[in-house]
Amino acid sequence: MNFLPLAVVTALLHVYIGARLVPGLDAHPLGQWLLIAGLVLSALLMPLGLMAGRVAKQPLADVLTWVGLLFMGLFSSMLVLTVARDAGLLLLWLADMLAPGRLPLAWLRIASAEAVPLLGVLVTLLGFLNARRTAAVVRVDVPIKGLPPALQGFTLAQISDIHVGPTIKQAYLRRIVDKVNALDADVVAITGDLVDGKVAELSAHTAPLADLKSRHGTYFVTGNHEYYSGAHAWVDELRRLGLTVLLNEHVVIRSPGDDGKPLVLAGVTDYSAGHFDPAHRSDPEAALRGAPLDAVRVLLAHQPRSAAAAAKAGFDLQLSGHTHGGQFYPWNLFVRFQQPFTAGLHKLQNLWVYTSRGTGYWGPPKRFGAPSEITALRLVAG
Repeated sequence: MNFLPLAVVTALLHVYIGARLVPGLDAHPLGQWLLIAGLVLSALLMPLGLMAGRVAKQPLADVLTWVGLLFMGLFSSMLVLTVARDAGLLLLWLADMLAPGRLPLAWLRIASAEAVPLLGVLVTLLGFLNARRTAAVVRVDVPIKGLPPALQGFTLAQISDIHVGPTIKQAYLRRIVDKVNALDADVVAITGDLVDGKVAELSAHTAPLADLKSRHGTYFVTGNHEYYSGAHAWVDELRRLGLTVLLNEHVVIRSPGDDGKPLVLAGVTDYSAGHFDPAHRSDPEAALRGAPLDAVRVLLAHQPRSAAAAAKAGFDLQLSGHTHGGQFYPWNLFVRFQQPFTAGLHKLQNLWVYTSRGTGYWGPPKRFGAPSEITALRLVAG
C-alpha cells in the first residue's frame, strides 16, 4: 500500500482543523500552542499507526503503532466535531441574516472552538476505555420454525472481529476465552477477522483459543483480514490449536438421544476470499452439499452480505461480523452503504441474520456508541 497519498490527505485535514479552531482560542494562548503541537504530532505519527512494522522492529514497532492509532482515534473525533461545528455556524449565520443581531455569533464561535478539543479528548478517552474492556455478553433468542424439541435452547457462543495484532495480545484474548467458557455453550463460533498479522508474529498470542470449551467444539470461518495476514498458514495454525475450520463445508451436530432433525453447522470463506485465492471463493450452496435435507441449518459467514446467497441456499440462520457496528460514531451511519445489516438480529426472506458488533476492535483502540460483544445465541421454537 502506498501511504504517501493518505499521509498528504490527512495532513491537509489536520491543517483544516487547525485553521478552523486555533483562531477561536485567542483568549487561551497556551491552548492554541497545545492544539497546534497536538495536530502536528498527530499528522506525523498517525501514518506510523498503520506502517510501524515496516519501519521499526519490536518492541518499538508496537509502541509506535499504539501512539499512531491513539492519535488516529482522536483525529477522527476532532475532524467530525470540527465539520459539525462549521455546519452549525453556517446555519447560525444564515439565521442571523434573517434576524440580524439577535444571535451572539462571536461568542458562539469562541465557545464552540473551545468545546471541540475538549469533547474530542473526552470521546477518545471514553472510547479507549470501552475498547479495552472485556466485551459484555449479549443474549439473543432466535426463533426457528419447526425447531425439534432436542434443539430447543441450543446455544451458540459467537465471537468475531477480535483482530489480535499490535494492540490486542494474549492477555486480552485470554479474558475473552474465559468469559466464553463461562457460558457453557453447545458450540463456539468464531466468525472471522481473528488476526492482523502473520502466524510467526502472533501464534503465541492466539494460543488461548486452544482452551475454548463447548459441548460440540469450536468452529472458525475466515474473514477478509485473514487473507491480508496469510489465510492458509492461519488455517493450519487454528487446526493445530484444535479448532474446526469450515471452508465452504459443514458438520452435522446431533444432541444425545435426538431422533429428529439434526443441526447442520456450515461455514463459508469470506465474501471477498476469491480475490485472494480462487479456490477459496465463498459458496454457501457448496457448504451444504451432502447435508441432511431435514435439518436446522446455521451458516457462519464473516460478512452480512453473504445473506442473499445463504437465503437462496436455504439456511435458517446466518452468524456474521465484519461491521464492528461501526465501532465509533458516526461511522456506524455509513456501514449500511456496504453491508445489508450493521448490527443485531434481522430477517431476510426466511433467513435470520445476526450481525455481531465484534469482540475486539480494528485500528484505533476506540469504541463509542458501538460496544463490543460476546454473543450468546439461543435457538427457540418459532
